[in-house]
Amino acid sequence: MGVSGTRRPTTDISSHCRGASQVSVLIITRSVDNDSVKLVSEHLFKMGKRVIRLDTDWYPTHIKITGTTGGSTRITIGDESTTLDDLDSVWYRRFHAGGNLPHDLGQEYREVCVHESRRTLYGTIAALPCFQLDPLQCVRGTDHKELQLSRALHHGMDVPRTIFTNDADAVREFYHQEGGEIVTKMQSSFAVYPDGEEQVVFTSKVKAEQMEEIENIKYAPMIFQEFLPKKLDIRSTVVGNRVFSAAIDSQKSSLTEVDWRRDGANTLSNWFPYQLPEEIEKKLLAVVADFGLNYAAADFVLTKDDRMVFLEINAGGEWLWMSSHVGLPIDEALAEALTDPSVRSGSR
Repeated sequence: MGVSGTRRPTTDISSHCRGASQVSVLIITRSVDNDSVKLVSEHLFKMGKRVIRLDTDWYPTHIKITGTTGGSTRITIGDESTTLDDLDSVWYRRFHAGGNLPHDLGQEYREVCVHESRRTLYGTIAALPCFQLDPLQCVRGTDHKELQLSRALHHGMDVPRTIFTNDADAVREFYHQEGGEIVTKMQSSFAVYPDGEEQVVFTSKVKAEQMEEIENIKYAPMIFQEFLPKKLDIRSTVVGNRVFSAAIDSQKSSLTEVDWRRDGANTLSNWFPYQLPEEIEKKLLAVVADFGLNYAAADFVLTKDDRMVFLEINAGGEWLWMSSHVGLPIDEALAEALTDPSVRSGSR
């Protein structure tokens, strides 16, 4: 889960490309990333594949890309250049186009430049005529938790009783229906900075005193769910037609009993391999395929009464700690999915 320092783009494109004479795999990431790109790249090199790493935050200031309708797409870093015409696949890992644009452009002009850079690079990637893990429009399709839960239900999964609302009366009714045992979460991950200190917003139990201020929900809708007494938290990572799962006894610490991420960095050694029931794996694969994905990280809860409850999926969820601390071969599976159609979604 560690993050490496910012990589400045080199003027030697050979340091971005290794392997055979033609670029086989394009990796879309950013200069501040962890070792996941390195691990997957090493497997691709062993397969004899040529890899180019595109650190999107250095576009457009240090990386030039030109695409021609019906023609070639060329990438230039410094004095070195290569085409992307014969790609086998794209791994869409992270995206931060315009991230290193200078701030002295002025806020308004910089925002325009960032917007145009993102739109152009998004479009260039989406138009590349090769397998993509995963297509941008499919990744964006998972942004909505309402749709995730709806599709999970459609495929026969157990999901928490949930409301999405900005109506205080609806929250009060749900709170009483659940005997005051509910949690709240946000649609997206974010942090607030009181007094300049970062505080990440996690899933939390709703306290009685917080219900006295519930009218404030009119300013921003939230998600409310039944509180699930847990045996285990489970993270299942789907790569193509395979599922890799690990679990943690999050109930050993008050910090992690509602949301294990609250003390995530200190729980790495507490995760262990876990086998989802076969029928749950099949349903999870169906949900991921329904979104058109070959990669997703899914969170489940095994409750004290042995319900296996689906919580959510993340099309860009992290997996590095599951390889480094649990020993799951997710890096190898990603390299195989990028090069072998037989292990992709729908092929099992």
